[in-house]
Amino acid sequence: MHAFRTDFAALTRRAFALAAVGVVSLGLSVGAATAQSVGPTVFAAASMKTALDEIDALWTAKSGKTVTVSYAASSALAKQIEAGAPADLFISADIPWMNYVAEKGLIKTETRSDLLGNALVLVAPVANPEKIEIGPGAPLAAKVGDGKIATGDIASVPVGKYAKASLEKLGLWKDVEPKIAGAENVRAALGLVARGEAKYGIVYATDAKAEPKVVVVGTFPADSHPPIVYPVAVTKDAKSPDVADYLAFLKGPEARKIFEGQGFTVVK
Repeated sequence: MHAFRTDFAALTRRAFALAAVGVVSLGLSVGAATAQSVGPTVFAAASMKTALDEIDALWTAKSGKTVTVSYAASSALAKQIEAGAPADLFISADIPWMNYVAEKGLIKTETRSDLLGNALVLVAPVANPEKIEIGPGAPLAAKVGDGKIATGDIASVPVGKYAKASLEKLGLWKDVEPKIAGAENVRAALGLVARGEAKYGIVYATDAKAEPKVVVVGTFPADSHPPIVYPVAVTKDAKSPDVADYLAFLKGPEARKIFEGQGFTVVK
């Protein structure tokens, strides 16, 4: 019986020792995870994903800090910020949605600036590479036939708003409107074309460059729609101590090279 008590005591001590090691290990793991998640949280227009993912990987390699990014339509991101979502930085694909959050006092206005520009293009699946000259009287509706033209939701998503403005100015909207398939963001619209679910898509030039399954078949005149501008600003409730450094990096030469390589124009 005495031997059993001795063995039991030894086993108990061993169990506590192992548990202590486990707690220490867990603490180290949690500490490591924390150290890798101290970077800023960024809300960015979906069209920025390809370029921004590359930029963020570079920033992490240099700073040792990760970036958490939420990509969506600028309209959805602005509404999330309004609802209290914890974003440190907002990059919109148009000026009106940045104005929206600014008017509600949700950004630090002194940090706001215009970061990028873009172009509006017509894309088709690679199997349908026939070019269309985009201008007044363009046979776009006839080319679409019974198919669809995918773009962002024309009431709220920036690319959809730009598309509608251009089609209206060119006198094409009336015939094309019934054929428009509005998506939740530009990348969703791009996906419809890439999968062959839409005959054409109206997206940004940068999105077309990022998707090998589509081809640009036309470019919308720059003066047929409002300038495509991506404003950026730190949010009013930003918590990350790294957001200023990150924003500076976005405006620096390394990020500029990546943005321009993806087809964006960098606002000087």
